[in-house]
Amino acid sequence: MLQFLPVGLKGVAFAALTAAIVSSLASMLNSTSTIFTMDIYKEYINKTATDKQTVNMGRISATVALIIACIMAPLLGSLDQAFQFIQEYTGVVSPGILAVFLLGLFWKKTTNKSAIIGVVLSIPIAMYFKVAPKGWSKSGLFIEIPFMDQMGYTLLLTMLIIIISSCIQHKGRNDEKGIEITKELFKTSPIFNIGAFAIMLILTALYALFW
Repeated sequence: MLQFLPVGLKGVAFAALTAAIVSSLASMLNSTSTIFTMDIYKEYINKTATDKQTVNMGRISATVALIIACIMAPLLGSLDQAFQFIQEYTGVVSPGILAVFLLGLFWKKTTNKSAIIGVVLSIPIAMYFKVAPKGWSKSGLFIEIPFMDQMGYTLLLTMLIIIISSCIQHKGRNDEKGIEITKELFKTSPIFNIGAFAIMLILTALYALFW
């Protein structure tokens, strides 16, 4: 794509691509360390962990995840579209995490155990859709669909699993850790609203111009 842009815009496009990759890396490391530390380490391994121990475990888990990523990175050298490959296989994990965030924030019946069950089961669900392009779809058991649609179906199925699991666990009652949603939580200032709308217009114009 960069070869079709003017010289001045190549640097901007490269900077935007780099920023997108770094942003994705930071968010994935943060999500990985938070989920492992709070939902696995503190819940099942060390329930009496202090704040210092929790922070250290978060750093360790993020470091381990980064080391695994560095080991896997050379395997991407033979790919023509490495960034698309990263996005597709990020979609194996991200729908489950998004389902947990959405239901955990907006549905007070969501439980910790059901969230963990949903995240774990979202991976085989995503892989079910992922294997179809490898030639297994001829068996009739696998449906070949675009990877963005795969992520959407994985999200919906994961949310369904979490909802069913939560209802079975608490029999329809709200979880004691449920978040109370009020209008004040989402209230923003007029300046913020104007700035956000302006950024949306700029992004729309850039997509329309370069897509």
